[in-house]
Parts: sequence; structure tokens; C-alpha cells
Amino acid sequence: MTPAQSPGGTPAVAAVAVTKTYANGVRAVRGVDLAVSAGEIRAVVGENGAGKSTLMKLFYGLEQPGSGEIAIGGDTAVLHGPGDAIARGVGMVHQNLMLVPSFTIAQNVVLGVEPGRRGRVDLKAAVEETARLAEESGLQVDPKARVDQVSVGMRQRTEILKALHRGARVLILDEPTAVLTPQETEDLFASVRRLRETGMTVLFISHKLREVREISDRVSVMRAGALVGTVDTAEATDRSLASMMMGREVTLEVVKAQARPSGAVLRVRDLGYRPSDAGVPLDGVGFDVAAGEIVGLAGVEGNGQTELAEILAGLRRPTAGVVRVGGTDLAGAGVAGHRRAGIGYVPEDRLHNGAALDESIADNLVVDRHDRPPLSRRGRLRLAAVRAHAERLVADYAIRTPDTAVPVGALSGGNMQKVVVARELSARPRLLVASQLTRGVDIGSMRFMYERVIAARDDGAAVFLVSADLSELLTLADRLLVIKEGRLVGRFDSTRGLTEKKVGLFMLGVERHDRGHIGSGLDEVTTT
Repeated sequence: MTPAQSPGGTPAVAAVAVTKTYANGVRAVRGVDLAVSAGEIRAVVGENGAGKSTLMKLFYGLEQPGSGEIAIGGDTAVLHGPGDAIARGVGMVHQNLMLVPSFTIAQNVVLGVEPGRRGRVDLKAAVEETARLAEESGLQVDPKARVDQVSVGMRQRTEILKALHRGARVLILDEPTAVLTPQETEDLFASVRRLRETGMTVLFISHKLREVREISDRVSVMRAGALVGTVDTAEATDRSLASMMMGREVTLEVVKAQARPSGAVLRVRDLGYRPSDAGVPLDGVGFDVAAGEIVGLAGVEGNGQTELAEILAGLRRPTAGVVRVGGTDLAGAGVAGHRRAGIGYVPEDRLHNGAALDESIADNLVVDRHDRPPLSRRGRLRLAAVRAHAERLVADYAIRTPDTAVPVGALSGGNMQKVVVARELSARPRLLVASQLTRGVDIGSMRFMYERVIAARDDGAAVFLVSADLSELLTLADRLLVIKEGRLVGRFDSTRGLTEKKVGLFMLGVERHDRGHIGSGLDEVTTT
């Protein structure tokens, strides 16, 4: 759709024949014409590397087009940075929220444009302004609460209020539901609809097609940097959108046979953790994961799941309790000891813990086995073997790259995640700890990773899956645990018939199982 075809007259924001090519030769956006009307919720979807994130960065001034124009309110806009976009009424809420944790919500909302005189901030006025914006938009917050003491959902609402305080009339939401409970997602959608009624234009970026269909008025689909079509949401289905994204028919169903667990591989007993940093303490955590099963862990982000996963990977050391893999007690063992015990780890933060961004794909795929045959002989790395190993995994895991010598940091987020998953699963771990397995990954890659994890389970691996995506947990997990404030508060020995809303109540602390019910799960694990 070109700007002239916008159904609401002058577009609130538009791209006109926009192209963006990076210095490394990657053409991320190819001649895109996109117009979004005032008062419209427009979803933009596509595979990883399709160009949607780059297009949003162009609208927000984080990138500049090589050719073509960005228009805001019908006027051509040259955006040298986010400050220019904000001045023209464009705000963006990033997936990784950008707030000052030690500040109150009100202080974050007015940061940079604080009320007051002669350099002094009027905190009372900041609280009043935040409360007013919250009331008008339906984004309920506690203006006086510190950001590091509130839920992820309230932090996200704070980011939106921050954009509104700066006069945003176009709001870009990047993966806004990635870490929200179903209840928080419902609240967010209600607020977004209320903003639309005031004339706000919303660009909604997400991989969750069900949510895209629930919240948007129209959906624009990108593929390989180009806009391939825009459809009315009411006429779209998950399957039709996925087919537009992939350029072929896509089967969305994931086939998973009944789990056949054997003996417990992972045993966690009375695990305690007292962080020296800003981490979340753990108290009395106990559970088992058997060979041949996937145990999921649900929880609102920031309730201890990060700390638990990093303890299992050897990145943190518990202050109490026992962690055993097979017959190995991992007390005091570091990362190398955990890997020797057969633990593979897909971290939630692939940028810092998952990959060496400046090193090649090939090097990243052998970093845990470069000193062993067939990759090494007599202490010397066999470069041809390393290259062949990388080429095989690139093909097996459909990693999009022109060459295995490309630095991992040059890949899209989804392809970077594929490198990490390929490395960990190709090692055939006894226990796979996977944290946020498909965060930021497109629907095609998501289904592919699901199939690989299920195949690993069926081959006898024990899988401990941590995810903020409840639909992912209910799709993959054979059993489910729920964590709240560092304690296990729920245990479901089957996910059959379990709903996201039911789990969400445990995540929020509205419901909980008694300690005896949670147990370790040993009585449900069949030994063969």
C-alpha cells in the first residue's frame, strides 16, 4: 500500500520507496512503501531478517535511509536520531525496557523533561503528571513505586507513559508481550485500544500471530526486506499470515508423542541462593527432570528463573541445597564441570552469554569442543574440519549466512539464536537447560526449534525449559512448574487441558499449591 492509498487521508507515518543498505552489504529494507493512518493499530510481521526492525528504526531515527523518504503527518522528516523523532511525535518502546531501576515510576516518566524551575525537579508535579497520564490512557501505575520493585507489566506501562509525556502520537511497540502474563497482556491491549480511540497510531511488532490478530486493525507483512502485502486483520488467519511471511505454505502444528520418561537425570533438593548482586534469592527449590521428558518453568520475569537456570549451567553457585546430574554432585563445580556432566545451556541473553559476537560462526560452533577429535589433532586445530562441521550445522539448522566465516554479531537475532541452539543440541547433552529458547525468533524458526527440542527429548535427553511464553511452555512441556519470588508455587504433572489463564494466576500469586503438592515430581517419573 502506498501513502496515497492510506484509508484515513494523510498518513500519520509513512515510508516512501525507502531502502536501507548497511556497510557490510546487507540490504535490510528494499523499496518499501508503507502508510499508517492516524488512529490505526498496524501490526508489522515477518521472519527474522525480514527488515521489520530496521524499518521501525528508520521511523524512530535510529537508522537513516539510503534512499526514499520518511514522512510524519504528511511532511517529509529527516531524522538524525531519536530526539528528532520524539520532537515530531514518534515514540518507541523497546523489547528491552530502558528505565532507571533505582528511580520511581514518576521520575522515569519525566526523565529529561522534568517539571520544575531553576534546575530543581518538582517531584510532586512529576507524580501528579504521571497519575494524570495513567488515568487518561488506562495505563495504571503507582507513580511513587521504584521501578526495580514493580512487575514487568508495570515497567512496560511506564515506558509507554514516558512516550506519552513527550507528546507521542505515533507509538512503536517492539515485541511488547514477550515477557507478560496473559492477564498483563489483556491489560496492555485494553490500554492500546483506548489510546487508539484518542487518535494514537500504534505500530505493533510481534511474532505472536494470535496476538497480532487480536489487537491490530491491519497487518503488513515483510519478507527479505520488502513489503509483500497488507491485509485487514479480520480477513487473516495464522496460516495465511505465516504463508505470506515464509513465501510458502506453512504447517503450524507441532507433533509431540507422549513422553516416555525413564530415570531422573537432574535432581534439585532444597536449593537456596543469596545473591551478592541485584539477583533474586531462591528458597527451598526442589524438583526432578527425567530422561525423555521436558519440564517447563513458568514465571513473570524477575522471579528467580534466571538465577535458577544460571545455577544449573554453573554460572552461579547456590548457597544451600544439592544439584545432581546422574551420580555427579555439582556442588562447587564451575561451568566446565557442568558441561563435563553433560549439561547443555541455551542462555536467555544470547548477546552476553550465548555467543562471541566478534568471532565467526564456525568458531562459535566449536568453542566447547575445539580441543577434541575430529576438530583437533595432537593439540592443533584442524581448520578444514572446523569449516566442515560449521557448514553441516548451518545447513541442518537453516542458519541464514553467506559464509561460516561471518561474525555472529552480523547475524539477525533469530539466526544468532540458531547458532547457539545448533551448538548446544549437536553436543547431544544429557540435560539441556534452555532459557527463552525462541525469544525474538520468527514462526518458521520457532517451529523448527520446537521440533529439534522434542527430538532431543525423544532421543533420551532431559530438558528443562524456562520461558516467558506460556503458549510455548504448553506446547512443549510434559510437566510444568511455576516460580514466584524465588519459590516454586505450582506444579502440574500434565499440561493437557491446562490453560494460559490458569497458569497466569499462579504466576501472579493469586493461586498456589501447598509445598507438599509441589514436591520433586519423583512419584510421577516412571523408571524403565
